[in-house]
Amino acid sequence: MALQLTEAVPWGRLASEYIRMFALTPQDLDRRILDCGGGPSSFTAEMTARGKQVRSCDPLYQFMGEEIRKRIDEIYPRITALTTASQDKFLWHDYGSPAQLAETRMRAMRLFLDDYAAGKTQGRYITGELPTLPLPSGHSDLALCSHFLFTYSEQFSQEFHRAAIVEMLRVAREVRIFPVLTAFSGEPSPHLAPILEWLHRQGYNAEIRPVEYEFQKGGNQMLVAYHGTCT
Repeated sequence: MALQLTEAVPWGRLASEYIRMFALTPQDLDRRILDCGGGPSSFTAEMTARGKQVRSCDPLYQFMGEEIRKRIDEIYPRITALTTASQDKFLWHDYGSPAQLAETRMRAMRLFLDDYAAGKTQGRYITGELPTLPLPSGHSDLALCSHFLFTYSEQFSQEFHRAAIVEMLRVAREVRIFPVLTAFSGEPSPHLAPILEWLHRQGYNAEIRPVEYEFQKGGNQMLVAYHGTCT
């Protein structure tokens, strides 16, 4: 079923956050990167401005920029209020306050919107969604997934997670997923351990790695899965 704009909750993150969430090295940034479920994050826009090869795939990209902008304006107060009400679940040393966090998110989304029209024309923003990506095998070297898989474990089954991860591994040699906690619970996703075991049985390499970024308390780990030797 096609995404309805009234169902979308666009909420973007900056490239500087991506770099820390996914422990991206300068060598990683020189690889062909796919942001799966990137939404209105500015990672693709900022990396493109630096001459990097980054693409983003999301069902949100079926909509025009002005439609996305209006939806951001609609949900912005609601998400800010939700974060404020739950602020004890987060660490604020990087953002200071819910108001400052909201401005950081808006800055990311403005950068995205500024790049969106040209980026769609040039093929940077691809309409599609997990667990079936409209991309050929080997399209990318590294696929990233931020705040979707594992975050929404209550909404998406273990089978969905398996299919989504295998699809990303079809498209890219290596996959990184952050965080591995369920949204607002502070607990590891119940899908995490069985999926790790299942990936190993399927012949993939998969492991949990610490990262320096932590906003959600306890959310300082990512899942890394890859073919063969990870570079």
